[in-house]
Amino acid sequence: MTTAARASADVGLIGLAVMGENLALNMADHGYRVAVYNRTTAVMEKFVAGHGDTPGGLVGAAALPDFVAALKTPRKILLLVKAGAPVDAVVEQLLGAGVEPDDIVVDCGNSLWTDTIRREKQYADRCRFFGSGVSGGEVGARFGPSLMPGGHPASWEHLRPIWEAIAAKVDPKTGKPLEDWAPGKPVTGGEPCTAYMGPDGAGHYVKMVHNGIEYVDMQLISEAYHLLAALGGMAPDRLSEIFAE
Repeated sequence: MTTAARASADVGLIGLAVMGENLALNMADHGYRVAVYNRTTAVMEKFVAGHGDTPGGLVGAAALPDFVAALKTPRKILLLVKAGAPVDAVVEQLLGAGVEPDDIVVDCGNSLWTDTIRREKQYADRCRFFGSGVSGGEVGARFGPSLMPGGHPASWEHLRPIWEAIAAKVDPKTGKPLEDWAPGKPVTGGEPCTAYMGPDGAGHYVKMVHNGIEYVDMQLISEAYHLLAALGGMAPDRLSEIFAE
């Protein structure tokens, strides 16, 4: 069978931990046929076998050359692997497995933005490296994360339909999130929580700022809880009411 005949998947994803699995299902819910690969083949096989009813469908690959061959060109490949050396290792493996200069490799992890700039330059003549922050945890990845893409503008135009489809949605008038979702029935309409952040490592830079704000927020919550409990003598039930309000 020729590569062209086998190339049935719209997008590919590598790394089937919690975020990877849920992003793959999110894309499949929106009608995209998703090729998936995991270093541990049994994880991939269990995942594909357990989700045979997605609207777009999943294509499992036990080897990277098969994964690459399953993708329509220009290939769009999302990496959900640990930041740092693992990202470079997987990109090198993809290049050896058939990824071409026009193919887009998207780092969706929490990479340092300067690493993303370095990788864009390092791989410029072998693939289009792109960085995108992803926020929302397990539920967000499954039904609608906030996405912070940054990289070459031409690459963004290829990724944009997918990002806008799978991102969280808000009411354009009130800004309130639209959360009427279920497996196989994603939210439609609304304003997508994604926008092009800019070139180079802009996406991962914005994600870094996002994380800083989030962690400060968590610190404020924990300090407020401690002060109300230790100095105010409030019981957990009362604290729960206050924080709920």
